[in-house]
Amino acid sequence: MQNWEEVQLAVAALRRRLGAALPSRPDAAIILGTGLSGLVERMEDTVSVPYADLPGFPVSTVASHAGAFVLGRLGGRTVLVQQGRCHLYEGFGPDKVCMGVRVMAGLGADTLILTNAAGALDPQFDAGGLMCISDQINFTGVSPLSGPNHEAWGERFPDMSAIYDAGLRDLACRCALDLGIRLERGVYIGVRGPQMESPAETRMFRQWGADAVGMSSVLEVIAARHMGLRVLGISCLTNKNLPDCMRPAPLEEVIAVAGRAGKDLGRLVEAVVTKL
Repeated sequence: MQNWEEVQLAVAALRRRLGAALPSRPDAAIILGTGLSGLVERMEDTVSVPYADLPGFPVSTVASHAGAFVLGRLGGRTVLVQQGRCHLYEGFGPDKVCMGVRVMAGLGADTLILTNAAGALDPQFDAGGLMCISDQINFTGVSPLSGPNHEAWGERFPDMSAIYDAGLRDLACRCALDLGIRLERGVYIGVRGPQMESPAETRMFRQWGADAVGMSSVLEVIAARHMGLRVLGISCLTNKNLPDCMRPAPLEEVIAVAGRAGKDLGRLVEAVVTKL
């Protein structure tokens, strides 16, 4: 599921649309998750290109995902932002889910800052908080690396012993401390969705060592590491999943909490980008 030709067409089209605004390479690539598009408002000198304008690029069906690449300045650095993502539960395959990462890497990005909305599994974590991802569990049942391998992207059997970059994690924690933002650390488990987790599933995930659960990110991170990108992952904890007292977590509530927590996330990401 390594759609080489399709990605090259999208890279060329995006490069043409961005034109002179695109430097030799962006200082960082950023993926914004559910309800977290507000970071774009902190950027300057922006150029936006809708996904629909790029050949073969998937357009999310989720209303809270804007669906555009945005190039601009953040914290004095040039960043390329993927404003919204596609998910397996929408019917997209792993190749489409990871196409944004591969396109941004094709434009020269070597550092990825990935964000998502997630449910907290650790009972000590609070809704509305942020978690720096230290490791992940891919429970989607698929991999973006299936099928013939393209050596130009990476080796056939890439190592995943240090998926999330330790230096970037430490930088994020230092920035959070300076800003007075509480930043948890934990393991993220990615599921296919779209249904929310049952109490039994929640209990199982916790026993496996997961601290937060969501429906994105794990495949994108695998694709990014395959291509040699350094990765920083930050989850916005939108609700608490406590198996003995589960309550519904409607999408509207998830988006609302993410929007509020997104202000701290924006400050944190900008601080990290400034110090890259």
